[in-house]
Amino acid sequence: MNGASAREESVLELKFGQVGIANLRLWHADPARLETELGDKVRAAPALFRFAPVVLDLSHLPTLPNAVEARELLGGIRRAGMLPVGLAYGTRETEALARELDLPVLAKFRANYEALAAAPAAPAIEPARPPPAGAPEAVQRATPDAVQADSVGLIHEQPVRSGQQLYARGRDLVLLNLVGNGAEVIADGSIHVYGALRGRALAGAQGDTRARILCQAFHAELLSVAGQYRVFEEIPRELRGKPVQAWLEDDKLRVEILHT
Repeated sequence: MNGASAREESVLELKFGQVGIANLRLWHADPARLETELGDKVRAAPALFRFAPVVLDLSHLPTLPNAVEARELLGGIRRAGMLPVGLAYGTRETEALARELDLPVLAKFRANYEALAAAPAAPAIEPARPPPAGAPEAVQRATPDAVQADSVGLIHEQPVRSGQQLYARGRDLVLLNLVGNGAEVIADGSIHVYGALRGRALAGAQGDTRARILCQAFHAELLSVAGQYRVFEEIPRELRGKPVQAWLEDDKLRVEILHT
């Protein structure tokens, strides 16, 4: 059977790709308050939040809800206008709850309590030893060069247009052109836009609180650093079209004019 015949007989094609999914972290297991507060956000920015997929992070609740309580929380999310698609990866109890709810556990969204205590201890760092006599200069420079190579960001020269998404996994994203309305740029590190930023920019996508967003002309719809976000229905006059930087300070997203 050739490839064309196989495609004609198959009923589907399944691929995995980058999908924008929001992380919804709960501080209290109160379905009514959840529906109210989340509904306010959806009404404030319907183009961004209505019918948006979310992963529910239960790691900051005092106790994990049972299946009945969790279904009430999921119902509140749906009534608010968003669509829960899974639970954030956490403990074995979280995985068991997800099975009861017929939801997947998404490992990309890891509960904060999950890894630190269980992480293996960092290996002891031995003091540097001088190179043997007569060693070539390249040997002495090998380690610094390797670090620099790993830290190179993803450089993108073309405009990022409406409907497009660009993701720099494990590094910074450097954009030499504009980000259009409805476009989305994401980086695990910082985002540098040497042009107008009109879409959405999400830095520190895997939780790096040191990440920053910097742009030459600010017109953004949404900024996010390590999950802390701000939606701009109207750009403040003092920021519109100006060089701007955004960063986290005391777990709050700061957005200010970039003074050069």
